[in-house]
Amino acid sequence: MSSPVKESVRRNSESEVGDAETPEHDPHFDPIVSLPLVEIHTNEEDEEELAKIRARLYRYDTADHEWKERGTGDIKLLRHRTNNTVRVVMRRDKTLKVCANHFITPDIRMNVHCGSDKAFNWSVFADYADEQCKQELLAIKFGNPQNAELWKTKFAEAQEIVRTKCSLYTQDPSSDEDESSITRSEDTDTPEPKSADKTPDEDTKKESDKDSEGVVLKLKDLKVDSEKSE
Repeated sequence: MSSPVKESVRRNSESEVGDAETPEHDPHFDPIVSLPLVEIHTNEEDEEELAKIRARLYRYDTADHEWKERGTGDIKLLRHRTNNTVRVVMRRDKTLKVCANHFITPDIRMNVHCGSDKAFNWSVFADYADEQCKQELLAIKFGNPQNAELWKTKFAEAQEIVRTKCSLYTQDPSSDEDESSITRSEDTDTPEPKSADKTPDEDTKKESDKDSEGVVLKLKDLKVDSEKSE
């Protein structure tokens, strides 16, 4: 007779051999409802990314007179390929809700915040993070001084791009002089009207004079008729 220990060892070995020979069963079930892929537009399709740095954003609450955290995520500088404008866009982690969205102008000043080498603050006239235009005082804090310095450099480059675009729309004084000279030359080339030609104003004046003369003659006739009747 075999001992209980040997019997258990034999059964375990047989079960292992059986499991090895049995192929793995991987059931496949077709989904009951098929969900199509939905393309989400971020309004960033026509823009190129100039910078993308992780940071934490704050805004100054004028009602409570204190800084309040607006969100943590990647802050980006996006340049439009056609209009050549640059804007600041930042979305919160996980929710991807916009917490900063405004255009860069040459007059924005990037100031060191509270003497820190990792934080800056700046004032923006029109921020559209809440889907309506608001004037905001924003502050941003980076993880290290290197990222802060990179942000300051990229921000200055973006301002230079916008400044160059604005200079293209500035009129050149020399072009105004050329246009004025062309206008003067055109005026000299245009022949002056002859004295015999009549302008519409002169015709109107002559007609009014005739009417006034006719009225005077009628008044004289009436005076003569009244004298005869007497």
